[in-house]
Amino acid sequence: MKKLIDLLAGDFILSILALSLGFLLRLGSLPENEGMFSLIAKFSIFGLILIVSSFFLEMYSPEKNNGKKEIILRVFIGILVSFFLLSSLYYMIPLINLGRGLLIISLFSFALLQFLWHFSYRAIKFSGFIRRVLILGTGPLAQKIGKTIISKNNGYVLAGYMKLMDEPMCVPSNSILTTNNGWVDIVKEKKTHKIVVSLSERRGVLPLQDVLECKLSGVEVIEAPSFYEEMTGKLLIEDTTPSWFIFSDGFRVTSFKRFCKRSLDILAASIGLILFLPLIPIIALLIKIDSSGPVFFKQLRVGEREKGFTLYKFRTMFQDAEKRTGPAWAEENDPRITRFGRFLRKIRFDEIPQLYNVLLGNMSIVGPRPERPEFVEELKKIIPYYSERHFAKPGITGWAQIRYRYGASVEDAIEKLRYDLYYIKHLSTFFDIMIIMETIKIVFLGRGAR
Repeated sequence: MKKLIDLLAGDFILSILALSLGFLLRLGSLPENEGMFSLIAKFSIFGLILIVSSFFLEMYSPEKNNGKKEIILRVFIGILVSFFLLSSLYYMIPLINLGRGLLIISLFSFALLQFLWHFSYRAIKFSGFIRRVLILGTGPLAQKIGKTIISKNNGYVLAGYMKLMDEPMCVPSNSILTTNNGWVDIVKEKKTHKIVVSLSERRGVLPLQDVLECKLSGVEVIEAPSFYEEMTGKLLIEDTTPSWFIFSDGFRVTSFKRFCKRSLDILAASIGLILFLPLIPIIALLIKIDSSGPVFFKQLRVGEREKGFTLYKFRTMFQDAEKRTGPAWAEENDPRITRFGRFLRKIRFDEIPQLYNVLLGNMSIVGPRPERPEFVEELKKIIPYYSERHFAKPGITGWAQIRYRYGASVEDAIEKLRYDLYYIKHLSTFFDIMIIMETIKIVFLGRGAR
């Protein structure tokens, strides 16, 4: 999330600089005969279109931009897309027109600045400021944190492990650090920036004085669940105590946040229904032609505070498909799904009627996936903290839906819960907008549906 905010903020500032540079090179100064509103509109729309184009070309996913050539290609395509989008918009709204020469100068200025910014950010984040992490512990939790550091290319490297008495041995012995002088010396020797406390059992074992001394020497000390969250964008639910949920930042859904979220829901659902209204009768007709049965599918789902509600979708399965099997997760090449239903699921249009659920107030645009009561009761017995996902309204899309594949097992439900709880912890309007934008991109690319 921090990387996304850094890159977004940087690109918006650069869009302002690029357009200002365009005015200076083309006109010699900013236009003096235009009103403040017109000027603000031009700068805002210019920046917004550039950011949207960059977003859909995945400029804000540093792990996908491997090297200068990849960044140059995405920047170049983004400028072409932005040129056509801005040209079309300026044709429709002459008031904000920049002029072809000014537009071309500004776009190429932005392209150069964006390339330098993204390449520099990547170089600084992943090369110039590598942060060394020392893991306190050698048990299963320490092993998991160590593997996460090694597998994630995000500016951290593993300095080693510190073993304490009675800790199990689950990490390579050659990675364990030893010292005769004291913790501060070994921390300085390994140039450690961060200590991650990853003990299987902390009571009576944690060397408080040594850890405090390291912290007072300038080394950051962090708990394993918080570090895992920072690294992965999800929560480490199996090794997290209830006290961590209580005392960690986040998990505060205020009245103002609820108001902003509901306002966004009503606005987005209304716009969505208006846009899709012409398609609804066509989809209904094709469903009836493809298979017998009703057009709409209604099913009981578990909502906020575990209250049941009726969810609406376009029917994508044969009528009475679960008479023999009973409640079951969807699977790859599911025989219960009709031919047209498979197409609807691929493009996610089967979920259009859920916009009505959003207007009714029992769903949100963004939130955890609404599950069936049968699955919820089963999963609550197996997965710790599963009930906590119901402190937010279920959503048409969500952080788990865009970050993880379609869930069809208990293991998948555990993994998706990690993302759902991360979403609830960091719930905000900006986060919702980002997830909506990412969902639109995924739908266009046809990823993840089943």
